[in-house]
Amino acid sequence: MKGKGITLTGKLGEVMKESAQAAMGYIRANAPSLGIDEEIFNNYEIHVHLPAAAIPKDGPSAGITLATAIVSLLTKTHISKDIAMTGEISLTGRVLPVGGIKEKALAAMRMGITDIIIPWGNIKDLAEIPEEFKKKINFIPVKNIHEVLEIALLDWEGSAVSGERVNHIDQLKKRKKKKKDSGPGYSSVA
Repeated sequence: MKGKGITLTGKLGEVMKESAQAAMGYIRANAPSLGIDEEIFNNYEIHVHLPAAAIPKDGPSAGITLATAIVSLLTKTHISKDIAMTGEISLTGRVLPVGGIKEKALAAMRMGITDIIIPWGNIKDLAEIPEEFKKKINFIPVKNIHEVLEIALLDWEGSAVSGERVNHIDQLKKRKKKKKDSGPGYSSVA
């Protein structure tokens, strides 16, 4: 909407508000490399609303999700509905480790989502997940927000990622394209 900056509403604790502000700060600082016209920040306000009934949301684990939703909005790029993610974002775009990987992974699996983006620093936490579930879930460890966007956004033409990630991301892109070509299998999150 017309205006400037970011408005946050809903049952958000201080940590979640900081996550949204950090995500927005990174996006504004890196707008050109993300394919975003910097003028948008002078003319429009972004309103992020996270309704949660009576359950307040707090904790440092939504930064990459919020950043992905905002980049999706500003670039008009859809987010794959078949992927879950958790991780905090730093002001430099690094993806920081979070708690509760096991619980979050099992919740995603219950919803039928088996591709889950996690922080690289949480690889050690996969030892807590029973083998039967590890066989069903594709954990995708990432180090920075550009890797997240490359994986989560359909038809993303953002910056290139490191060589060690290219094959894995190419496989995910082929799956996303196949799902997209087979009909409505994607949506934008905002």
